[in-house]
Amino acid sequence: MAVGRDGSCPEGRDEGTAVNEEELQRRLVALKIEHRDLDAAIDALGSTGGDQMQVARLKRKKLKLRDQIHIIEDYLTPDIIA
Repeated sequence: MAVGRDGSCPEGRDEGTAVNEEELQRRLVALKIEHRDLDAAIDALGSTGGDQMQVARLKRKKLKLRDQIHIIEDYLTPDIIA
């Protein structure tokens, strides 16, 4: 089960779930690292009075990453039936 470019995951789980969940975990770690790196870049540009257009682009990219992270985390978190 592959994650789309937008971070979406198919709803159904198959017999390869363990392998796919490992892939999603690796993707999640990579996205979190990229998100953290963008945060540092935004802080650096902001503190030096850098290009505000570039800061805005980085912030939008950071928000997209956050959305992808949430999608994967939601998929990996089992549903709890109360």
